[in-house]
Amino acid sequence: MSNNRSQSIKTILERERVPVIPPSIKISDFFGSMVFNEEAMKNYLSEEAFLSVMSSIEQGTKIDRKVADQVASSMKAWAIEKGATHYTHWFQPLTGLTAEKHDSFFVPNGANGIEVFDSNSLVQQEPDASSFPNGGIRSTFEARGYTAWDPGSPAFIREIGEGKTLCIPTIFVAYTGESLDYKAPLLRSQQALEDAAIPVCHYFDKHISKVTPTLGWEQEYFLIDEALYNSRPDLVLSDRTLFGHATSKGQQLDDHYFGSIPDRIYGYMREMEMESHKLGIPVRTRHNEVAPGQYECAPMFEELNIAVDHNQLLMEIMERVARKHKLKVLFHEKPFAGLNGSGKHNNWSLATDTGKNLLKPGRTPKTNLMFLTFFVNTIKAVSRYDDLIRASIASVGNEHRLGANEAPPAIISIFIGSTLSSVLDEIEKRVPKSKSMSETAKDDLKLDIHNRIPDLLLDNTDRNRTSPFAFTGNKFEVRAVGSTANCALPMTILNTAVADQLKSFKKEVDALIKKGEKRDAAILRILRKYITESKNILFEGDNYSDAWAKEAKKRGLSNVKDTPTALDFFTTKEAYKLFEDNDVMTKHELHARYEIWMEMYILKLQIEARVIGDISYNHIIPVAIRYQNELIQNIKGLKDIGMKPKDYTAQKQVLNRISGHVNVLKDLVDKMINDRKKANKMTNERKKAGAYYNMKEKYFVPIRYHADKLELLVDDNLWPLPKYREMLYVK
Repeated sequence: MSNNRSQSIKTILERERVPVIPPSIKISDFFGSMVFNEEAMKNYLSEEAFLSVMSSIEQGTKIDRKVADQVASSMKAWAIEKGATHYTHWFQPLTGLTAEKHDSFFVPNGANGIEVFDSNSLVQQEPDASSFPNGGIRSTFEARGYTAWDPGSPAFIREIGEGKTLCIPTIFVAYTGESLDYKAPLLRSQQALEDAAIPVCHYFDKHISKVTPTLGWEQEYFLIDEALYNSRPDLVLSDRTLFGHATSKGQQLDDHYFGSIPDRIYGYMREMEMESHKLGIPVRTRHNEVAPGQYECAPMFEELNIAVDHNQLLMEIMERVARKHKLKVLFHEKPFAGLNGSGKHNNWSLATDTGKNLLKPGRTPKTNLMFLTFFVNTIKAVSRYDDLIRASIASVGNEHRLGANEAPPAIISIFIGSTLSSVLDEIEKRVPKSKSMSETAKDDLKLDIHNRIPDLLLDNTDRNRTSPFAFTGNKFEVRAVGSTANCALPMTILNTAVADQLKSFKKEVDALIKKGEKRDAAILRILRKYITESKNILFEGDNYSDAWAKEAKKRGLSNVKDTPTALDFFTTKEAYKLFEDNDVMTKHELHARYEIWMEMYILKLQIEARVIGDISYNHIIPVAIRYQNELIQNIKGLKDIGMKPKDYTAQKQVLNRISGHVNVLKDLVDKMINDRKKANKMTNERKKAGAYYNMKEKYFVPIRYHADKLELLVDDNLWPLPKYREMLYVK
């Protein structure tokens, strides 16, 4: 075994477990202890300031500067008491990561100094807007950008080593006010959804004054030892293994799924959860996933904006805690070929200020008609904007996973289960298409459907793990989101699509009521129309099957497998109209994102191509040639001692196979590099993205094939890269 690889294994086997000591045995004793939450605000704010902040959180009212000064002063006192010395505006630029710029509370004042943090520091800061991806919104010489406080997501203190920093969740906008982040459009989409949902709720309950989307995400990830990670240039630079032959034992025995958690991983999970709980992240579930080395965690449901912040924050915590345990967490959607990749299931629902889940069936005809209204309108929204839903999950990483018999395919369809399918069928059959008499017969409106919708639908409907958009009892699960993704993007798309659909629904129902139709009759008639119009997107079977791909094509559903074509959906007139009509994003903001994501796609494939060339030329081919020379010397030695050709046939066969793979490998890499140079000269980013996609399809897989064959042929002691069996099983 090569020195570097063998040393990595030796290092792992000698590692000592990191002790994990929680602040208390009971999680409830320290949950949220590092969050400026409602309890902390009550203790530190005046009653006037507290009520003003709560009104801003619950009703969206503006906080005036006088109150903001009180909040800043109290927040500073709380943070300093907790040991914080610095503060930062914590935001989510279009890099996909989070960003922050730390400033000290301390300001020199004569011989000594004082700690200062006022409303100006709390409400607004000015990072460099030109240095973040902006898609043409800002020029390089136009540096000004602003972060602005989001009172709806509580401030928190992050501990890194001995240091503590007050983090204030913010939006990030350009000098012109255009969004440069994921949070601002998300907040706008939530407002659009609430504005559209409340008038529809008033058909059933006039007391509802607030509708909030909720989210429960599930985060999948891999863990490997950092020594092995650091010995793999492809993992370090591209987050996935560009080479590596499958292990003899992978996930075929299903023995890892829900299995006993290894001791070292268990210690990591405990500390990760402990740090999360301090920051108010309600992580509750942990388990082994299907692939060896793969795991999952999930929290309780939260208000969507906070849930998105918590997921971004959790990924930071996971990486930091992993370093402490000498592990590396891999979020890439497909870090290991031949094994399941990682997703981030987004479980979305709608909650009211009266305590209702609008996607949970009720106990009475009235509440079930309310449920059906939001249920069918969501289906109709996805049916109308399925291409945008597909675009929202498009990325270079997710491109490897979608449709790979482990994740939903690129075809967007909806699973609702047999019970609700029969309910929708009955509505479609029994509700008249149009009003043919002065008063619709009561029997037609009663339908007897209300007693057929079970109160606990979750126990009456199976889950379809192959569906990209599945109803699971009281929520819709968007299963196709990639594990590296910011939840904000697909949720912004879904919020906006549903908001637009609810506005159309209200308009159509009111038009029927104005013509004399009774309210419930009008609602059912429009729901019937939507059910008929959306039937093509409903599918209850195996989304992985070839038969479904053929059937989907007959239904007119898109099956876009490549990211550049999927991203093109953001540039359609329909997309621009949707986001502008609902005040979520301007055409300029949406097109800027399109340019950023297209460029990101190109750059990531560019990096992968360079890494493939580097590893092929500097790691794999030299080792293969070295082993060739050893075989040649061995054959020569056998000849010298008078052995006959038949006595070294095996050596010659191995030598010839190695030579064949080396020659093809070098030829393919040379051609890839030449095509990459041609692609880099293209000035049209869309054409360049297409060229890189074609290059990936043409070269990456065959190059890997020949390199992986060499891994099987070259002496194990010489092979330079840690192998799959070591990365996945050596803990």
